[in-house]
Amino acid sequence: MTKRIQAKYKSNRRYGQNLWGRPKSPVNKRSYGPGQHGQRRKGKTSDFGLQLAAKQKLRLYYGNITERQFRRIYEEAARRKGNTAENLIGLLESRLDAVVYRSKFVPTVFAARQFVNHGHVRVNGRRVTIASFLVKAGDVIEVRDKARSMAIVLEALQSAERDVPDYLEVDPQGMTSRYVRVPNLADVPYPVQMEPNLVVEYYAS
Repeated sequence: MTKRIQAKYKSNRRYGQNLWGRPKSPVNKRSYGPGQHGQRRKGKTSDFGLQLAAKQKLRLYYGNITERQFRRIYEEAARRKGNTAENLIGLLESRLDAVVYRSKFVPTVFAARQFVNHGHVRVNGRRVTIASFLVKAGDVIEVRDKARSMAIVLEALQSAERDVPDYLEVDPQGMTSRYVRVPNLADVPYPVQMEPNLVVEYYAS
């Protein structure tokens, strides 16, 4: 099960954005923050505040990864050659729960983590139950036979709410997905603007 430290839609209202692009998000009707002081005028945000908000938005988007986990992902991105911000996005999108979500096997990234944890997914024919498992280019992800008739899967595949990005090749009938390549920031269909460069600045400061 995904451990939720806070109500996910409160995050939407805190940042005034529909982080997951869901039509039922309350931020669509109430764009101000939650709580009794939510409608107060906000002052100018500092550079640190902007960096912190960018980090929190990106972390929350992937199912509320813990701060410790997220920092480890950043450290791995910084260790690798190339642009750290792009490496960070590539690592986050290579997580098995993210690939399951992008493949439209489930409706939300929160459901994706639970789906993987419950053993409903195979990678290259092998059952994997770790949501943070890193998928490599060329790997094939499939929904196990016993889960193919689940309502949550069938509804997600038929949903027109979002499209499958081009770094995945999905066969909806066979319920399989091939991870073609590691994406860049520009390839990822985020509903809101993500700023991984500010995340890098946050951790580097």
